[in-house]
Amino acid sequence: MTQVAAPPAPAARTEKPRTHPAVTRRETRHRSASTFWPPLIVFVAIIAVWSIASALLGDRSFLLPAPYRIFTEGLFHPSVLPEILRALGQTTLVAFIGLAIAVALGVSWAIVMLQAKWIERSLYPYAVILQCIPILALVPLIGFWFGYGLPARVIVCVLIALFPMVSNTLFGLQSVEKSQRELFQLKRVNRWTTLWKLQVPTALPSVFIGLRTSAGLAVVGAIVGDFFFRRGTPGLGSLMSTYTSRLLAPQLYASVLVAALLGVVIFLAFGLLSKLAVGRWYDATKA
Repeated sequence: MTQVAAPPAPAARTEKPRTHPAVTRRETRHRSASTFWPPLIVFVAIIAVWSIASALLGDRSFLLPAPYRIFTEGLFHPSVLPEILRALGQTTLVAFIGLAIAVALGVSWAIVMLQAKWIERSLYPYAVILQCIPILALVPLIGFWFGYGLPARVIVCVLIALFPMVSNTLFGLQSVEKSQRELFQLKRVNRWTTLWKLQVPTALPSVFIGLRTSAGLAVVGAIVGDFFFRRGTPGLGSLMSTYTSRLLAPQLYASVLVAALLGVVIFLAFGLLSKLAVGRWYDATKA
């Protein structure tokens, strides 16, 4: 007599444990604290070491003024703050003009090189050469050709900020998956439609990485250009040169601090723009 096997018991439904809102809030606070406290501790340690070193220098403390002097005699001094703010505005203007030109040139350069391998082999080495030439070697030539005003400063910005846009944009345009490219070829999609519908969207994360890098370099270029080209409204580089020649250390450190903060703000702003533009569908931007 054959026995009929009993039907298998239905699998028990497994439900994911629900996280209590209080636990979620604690985890969020813990992550925020772990992000906030380490740099704050390092900052406090730097200020402490700085203050001790300044006190030990004695009569030579003008080489490394105490941190509070940077604010009392420099950044917040009634006669220093207005000129630093004017210089900050000029440097920001030059940096953004140079960055806009570098973005337009870099993206266009990468798109042109994408069209054929022989074009890439012909043009890409010159982008590398331009990156490798010390900018200080070109400054006298730039002043000789374009004068010593705003155009010369913008050109220095473009030269410094151009290469990251070229290299990152080209890398992004070439990162299209082979299967997707073959699908477009199978549908007989023309080159420009493939570029705008497939390659450019794929390249956006790399383009924004290049944009963030070029934004910081544009600030450096604006300061370097202003350091050498003095005509027109002075920027932060011109103020640094003036303070250095007059041995005004607190004012010099204050201008350096403002320049660093400008670079950080621009970097964070473009990082936020990157997350808003591609962060929802590209997980790497959330890192």
